[in-house]
Amino acid sequence: MNLFEAIILGLIQGLTEFLPVSSSGHLELGKNLFGIDHEANFYFSIAVHGATVLSTVIVLWKEIAALFRGLFRFSWNEETIYISKIVISMIPTAIAGFYLKDIAETFFGGNMINLGFEFFATALLLFLTLYIRPREREIGFLDSFIVGVAQAVAILPGVSRSGATIATGMMLGNKKSDIAKFSFLMVLVPVMGANILEFKSGDFTTESTSFAVIAAGFVTAFISGYFACKWMINLVKKGNLLWFAVYCTLIGIFSILLGLNVF
Repeated sequence: MNLFEAIILGLIQGLTEFLPVSSSGHLELGKNLFGIDHEANFYFSIAVHGATVLSTVIVLWKEIAALFRGLFRFSWNEETIYISKIVISMIPTAIAGFYLKDIAETFFGGNMINLGFEFFATALLLFLTLYIRPREREIGFLDSFIVGVAQAVAILPGVSRSGATIATGMMLGNKKSDIAKFSFLMVLVPVMGANILEFKSGDFTTESTSFAVIAAGFVTAFISGYFACKWMINLVKKGNLLWFAVYCTLIGIFSILLGLNVF
């Protein structure tokens, strides 16, 4: 992977992380089109995901600061209740991360046909939101766990994490503006934890992925992710995810045709 490819892939990651179209799936698709070794650049994917986490922190810093202020009051208040819900949402992801990591990595091997069907799964979730009667229910503890299960399923590269969690929350009847912010906040600790573990492993820079390449992708993903995050929060309030569902269907068809060597 060269610097140009890293910048393009970082841009793809930043723009698609917060849109319900699967950033991991687009990274896999981009690597295939560039002819990049999927397995050798697995840690590049981890790095650009970390960049979008940082952009989330910048966009939602007021909400995060408020949560920390409430946490250090050392009482059962609105903020600690919200944090508890985030912790509950991370349980399924933690289980998947610890016990299914090796299995998950096999899905990042460049199989475009499998990727296409995973895009279809995202499209189906988004289409389902079109038939939901809008409700304005607060996010409950059980809701948090169910949304966490949706996030764990999104370990598959073609299944959009934001799409799965936001669509699940909407189907549960949660407030659209609340579930969007909750979706972006609940991923912070899992992705930061994954990055820390990779840095500690000492294997973050592989033979084919230099530090400069990883840094270029990181910066690009951070900048594009910042603007995409702000846009998506406002977009979810309107609740119409139709065109994202259509897009995921089309990109799924393209991936399958690519896997069948039609192009």
